[in-house]
Amino acid sequence: MTTRLRDVLPLAIAAWILAGPGALAFDEPPVLAGKDALGDWTTDAPGVRRKITLDDLATPYDTPSAQNGPKVVKQPEGAWPKAPEGFEVTKFATGLSEPRVIVTAPNGDLFVAESRAGRVRVLRDADGDGQPEVNETFATGLTRPFGIAFHPVGAEPEHVYVGNTDSVVRFPYKNGDLKATGEAETIVADIPSGNESVGGGGHWTRDLQFSPDGKTLFVSVGSRSNVTDDETEKRRAMILAFDPDGKNERVYAWGIRNPVGLAIDPATGTLWTSVNERDGLGDDLVPDYITHVKEGGFYGWPWYYLTGDHQDPRHEGKRPELKDKVITPDVLVQSHSASLDLAFYEGDAFPEGYRGDIFAAEHGSWNRARRTGYKVIRVPVEDGKATGVYEDFLVGFVTPEGNVWGRPVGVATAKDGSLMVTDDGSGTIWRVAYVGAK
Repeated sequence: MTTRLRDVLPLAIAAWILAGPGALAFDEPPVLAGKDALGDWTTDAPGVRRKITLDDLATPYDTPSAQNGPKVVKQPEGAWPKAPEGFEVTKFATGLSEPRVIVTAPNGDLFVAESRAGRVRVLRDADGDGQPEVNETFATGLTRPFGIAFHPVGAEPEHVYVGNTDSVVRFPYKNGDLKATGEAETIVADIPSGNESVGGGGHWTRDLQFSPDGKTLFVSVGSRSNVTDDETEKRRAMILAFDPDGKNERVYAWGIRNPVGLAIDPATGTLWTSVNERDGLGDDLVPDYITHVKEGGFYGWPWYYLTGDHQDPRHEGKRPELKDKVITPDVLVQSHSASLDLAFYEGDAFPEGYRGDIFAAEHGSWNRARRTGYKVIRVPVEDGKATGVYEDFLVGFVTPEGNVWGRPVGVATAKDGSLMVTDDGSGTIWRVAYVGAK
């Protein structure tokens, strides 16, 4: 049986997509709200916009808690990621081992964490043809590396920092280095790790960002569990802050179950994060989220979710003194999407409306009956604020049968203004470039 677009998308959205550019009297599609904002991979399409609000939240246990991990398959013949009209998607590099975070160095080189292989790779597109002429291993012997950051902030860094799952290290670096010129120096030796033998958690990714003045190093540390509140969660489910030498540890924000990705808004200097929320409450709880981070802020986990009016039923009656302290995130993303890395678009090659917006990678669900995620979304940002709307930008990684051949993880603006997306399902870095509407 063939599924038609008009059968799975709300009528207004289907009409907008099918009509093509310029065919309707508005420049952007309507925003899907309420139940229409939810769905699965069959409702994804470039340009579809969604807004999930607190009024749309399901009741705990409305549906059973699914165990529906993806079957990752080889990229089928003819399958290719789909971006909005005017954008071209090509393979920048492939054959990588679990490529995760990707970061653009000040000189334009692309640094990629290959977590499974324990190394950081450098790729350079010297002639700007969309293909790397240089592909070198910068450092090996790392422990599930994820976050990468350069310091001092600016055009002439002296070190590249790497977030292992259990530590932060740094290597001497100057622009153009393709291999580390010195041994790893341990900056923070005892980050709670993802190496423990645990069930229902053990989040291992450690992203890194420096404040705009370079005086503060932010480190994301996810929870060890789904909703446990005992001593095993000490120094977890939070964003830690350090001096650049690793000293003076402090808690920047807490109650954040898994703040996988960190990013600094270049226009305001504000820290943002992309968060995996908890599982086990049903298909449509709890939404993942993308938000700016308030220093000292509490975001609810594990006792509350999204507001103080929503207490996790597994912690009924606990920590009432925190009820009024819960901060509601800026953008709610469909539950179980597994929102990972995020980046602000800092180039000038995309249309002007994209500049300063957020791109975020949704790795894809396992705790949902029908798959969601497996795409890159765009979050419009104006004057440092998000409206709560997000838009499908890069989709197409799920087969009609529901198998998965690609899983987006990292996003970065390349030197030429294209968007780079790592995909640890196919071991590929995708390049999304604007070539103009046809």
